Amino acid sequence: MTDKKPGPATTTDAGIRVQSDEHSLTVGPDGPIVLNDHYLLEQMANFNRERIPERQPHAKGSGAFGTFETTQDVSKYTKAKIFQPGASCDVVMRFSTVAGERGSPDTWRDPRGFSVKMYIEDGNFDMVGNNTPVFFIRDPMKFQHFIRSQKRRADNNLRDHDMQWDFWTLSPESAHQVAYLMGDRGIPRTWREMNGYSSHTYSLINAEGEKFWVKFHFHTDQGDGNAYLSQDEADKMAGMDGDYHRRDLFNAIADGDFPSWTLKWQIMPFEDAKTYRINPFDLTKVWPHADYPLIEVGKLTLNRNPTDFHTEIEQAAFEPNNMVPGIGLSPDKMLLARGFSYADAHRARLGVNYKQIPVNSAKSPVHSYSKDGAGRTEKVADPVYAPNSYGGPSAQPEPHDEAGHWHSDGDMVRQAYTLREDDDDWTQAGILVRDVMDDAARERLVGNVVGHLTDGVSEKVLVRAFEYWRNIDSDVGDRIEAGVREKLGGKSDAPGMASAKSISG
Repeated sequence: MTDKKPGPATTTDAGIRVQSDEHSLTVGPDGPIVLNDHYLLEQMANFNRERIPERQPHAKGSGAFGTFETTQDVSKYTKAKIFQPGASCDVVMRFSTVAGERGSPDTWRDPRGFSVKMYIEDGNFDMVGNNTPVFFIRDPMKFQHFIRSQKRRADNNLRDHDMQWDFWTLSPESAHQVAYLMGDRGIPRTWREMNGYSSHTYSLINAEGEKFWVKFHFHTDQGDGNAYLSQDEADKMAGMDGDYHRRDLFNAIADGDFPSWTLKWQIMPFEDAKTYRINPFDLTKVWPHADYPLIEVGKLTLNRNPTDFHTEIEQAAFEPNNMVPGIGLSPDKMLLARGFSYADAHRARLGVNYKQIPVNSAKSPVHSYSKDGAGRTEKVADPVYAPNSYGGPSAQPEPHDEAGHWHSDGDMVRQAYTLREDDDDWTQAGILVRDVMDDAARERLVGNVVGHLTDGVSEKVLVRAFEYWRNIDSDVGDRIEAGVREKLGGKSDAPGMASAKSISG
C-alpha cells in the first residue's frame, strides 16, 4: 500500500481526460498498439519536440525573478519612468557561460553573461551584459568568427586552445578582456558573488531633452565582486557538480537568502564624448572612475525561483533593442549590431512570436501590427495596416524622445574607429595586470595562462601569445613563456588535440 497524494485527473493537451498514465491501447493485453491511441501519440510526438535549439553563445545558464527599485534621484539624467525616485518593477535575470553547450559544466573558465529584463509600464527594458566591463572585440563583423574560435573544430568536434589563441593573438583588441578572463573573474565562485556590467555605452535623455552617455554597473551585495574559484577547484567541481552555479542560486533563493545588486552608473556628458581621450564607445575599453565616478541608482533583488525552467528561463529572450523612453543605444558598433542580432536569434530559436511567451511579454498594453506566424497566441483585429481611418493604433511621438539619436556624417566606409590620443589595445590591459591585480592575483593569472597555453597550442601561435602578453606587461609575458617552456620541456603539443575541461570563451 502506498501513501499517494491524490491530484487532479490527467488530461490531454486539449483538456480531455486520460484513461491511463501507464498502459497503451492494444489489441488484447499482448497484442499490438493501435493507431487510435491518441494520447500515446501525443505524448511521443511532444517528447520528440520538447527540446528547442539551444542558444548559440550563452547556452548554459539559469536565472530567477525579482524586483528593481530606484533608491536615488537620477531624474536629471533620464526621464525613464523606472529611474525616477521610488519607482520599482518586476525583473527576470539570467546568468550564463558563453562558449559551452547547454550541458557543459558551470565552472569552465569563461565570461559570465549577466542579463536583466525589467517589466516597466512603458514596455520592457533589457540589458545584456557580462561579469566583466569590456569585451573581446569592438566590431560586429568579427563576432561570428570569435564565437566559432571558442566553440568546436570542424574535424574532431573538440574545443581547441590553439584556435582560441590563434584568434586572440591576431586580434590585439582582445587583450583587455583576455586579461580579465585569465584572472580570477574567469571563474566566479558563485553568480551571487559576481558583478554585472552593461559593458556597452548607452544613452540617456531627460525631460528637458538633455542627453548623456551611461555605463551600467551592478555591484553584488554579497561581497566585493572578486570571489573566485581556482582552476583546480573549478576542474574538480566540473566533475563533482556540473550544475554548481545553477544549484547555488536556486538553493539560496529557496532558503530565503535573496541575492541583491546595487546599480551604479557612470555618466558622461554628451559633449565630452566628442573629445575624450579614448573612444567612449569602444567596447574593449573602460572609462576611468577618476574621470567619471560611480553614482548610486537603485537595488536589484532576486526573490523567486522559476517553477518551470523551460518556459521561464530557457525561453527567456533578452535583447538590447528593447529600449524604453529615456534610454537609448549609442554609436557603439557592437551594441548597434546586437540591436538586430539578439532579436533575430530569438526568432530563429523560439519562433517569430517569441514575445508572446509569458516570460517575454510586456506588462504594459501592446498595440502592434505584427500579424500571424508560427506560435501566435494573441488575437489580432482589423485594421491590420497603417495608416488607416478605422481607429487602429498610430504612432504618437513625444517631445525629447531621441535618446538613441546623434549626429553623424561621412562617406560609407569599412574602417576601424578613428584613433584618439590614448586609444591602443594594450594600456588598459596592462593597468589591470600591474595596478589592479595584487601579487597573488598576478601569480594565479600566470599559472592560468601557462596551463591554457600548454594544452594543445602550436609553436607558431605560442610565439605570438608570448609577444601578446609582453605587450600587456613585459614581466608577466616573460614569466608566461618561461612557465610554458618549462612545462613543455621545450616542445609544443600538436594543435587540435586540446582537452575540453578548462576552456575559455
